[in-house]
Amino acid sequence: MRLIFLGPPGAGKGTQATRIVAKHGIPQLSTGDMLRAAVAAGTPVGLKAKAVMDAGGLVSDEIVIGIVADRIEEADARKGFILDGFPRTLAQAEALDSMLAGKGLKLDKVLELRVDQSKLVDRIVRRAEEAKAAGQPVRKDDDPEVFKTRLEAYNRDTAIVAPYYDKRGQLTPIDGMQPIEQVASAIDEALAG
Repeated sequence: MRLIFLGPPGAGKGTQATRIVAKHGIPQLSTGDMLRAAVAAGTPVGLKAKAVMDAGGLVSDEIVIGIVADRIEEADARKGFILDGFPRTLAQAEALDSMLAGKGLKLDKVLELRVDQSKLVDRIVRRAEEAKAAGQPVRKDDDPEVFKTRLEAYNRDTAIVAPYYDKRGQLTPIDGMQPIEQVASAIDEALAG
């Protein structure tokens, strides 16, 4: 089962991906985590990424796709994976499709958690308050101003990825404003269909 989760920050992608990891035994792949692991392991693509980052640059789509290509070859990802927060741009979506096709693979589902963006800031503030009350650290990106910047970047760069997959008949919209359990049920239904 090869999946992509799309949706703005705060939509619940991480919450739902964690549940699917536990239920289906496939890894959730974060490009940031994969990038750090490739650099630490000193893989050829990791060394390229390190050189770019050490120079203060942004890692190219080519390098990120290379890291994803290497990661999905690992044993735990052979029966599937969840990409959460990637692809972030149309160019990355096209490059991902090409890379997967080159390996004889395809995506099974692209799930988009659709939410009322005007209510997301309240959700993020509540999440930060709940973390504080539970004695847990508050995520840096749960600051309302940081969150608004991330939301603007999502709307500018990433929101166009969903129509790309929709045109290809791969997109399944999920109402992300429902309670977590109902979102989970809708996702399970989508994956079963």
